[in-house]
Amino acid sequence: MLIVGLGNPGEQYAATRHNLGFMLIDKLAGDEGITVKRRECQALVGQGHIEGNATKLAKPQTFMNLSGHAVSCLLAKNELDAAKELVVISDDLALPLGKIRIRERGSAGGHNGLKSIIAEIGTDEFIRLRIGIQPDHPISDSKRFVLDQFSGTERPVVEETIARSVQAVRTIIRDGALKAMMEFN
Repeated sequence: MLIVGLGNPGEQYAATRHNLGFMLIDKLAGDEGITVKRRECQALVGQGHIEGNATKLAKPQTFMNLSGHAVSCLLAKNELDAAKELVVISDDLALPLGKIRIRERGSAGGHNGLKSIIAEIGTDEFIRLRIGIQPDHPISDSKRFVLDQFSGTERPVVEETIARSVQAVRTIIRDGALKAMMEFN
């Protein structure tokens, strides 16, 4: 199983809304004692066993819009079937802050990282876990918004959402996407 968290490399992006995928990978890796530092396919990778299954965790280092290069390479190198063995974690501006949504397939929904992955691997048939970042007020510049850090009032919601998302990923690994969808959507 390959779990890919989307984000942008570099300290200036570490705590931004667009880096929720990286944050979730870091939390899951920390909980499992997995080190995500080895460079492979333009990504930082770590591996271990989660819920009894051999699992690879990855954080593409290509910047969001080119995430597909790393994902495509990792799938090919590890001879994995995207439809059954790939989970991609991303932020989602169309979902309210604190909500998560799991799907087995679907469009990119305007997310450049997902667009890149779909284009590179040639299918939208892969599990994705989207984490909501939509504010409760209108925004004029969505690009700036996703690259901003969470506010002080948002941080507790984000921490709880990441913890719930880790449980969702564990359920996907252990019981499959359908069970996770019933429990977490």
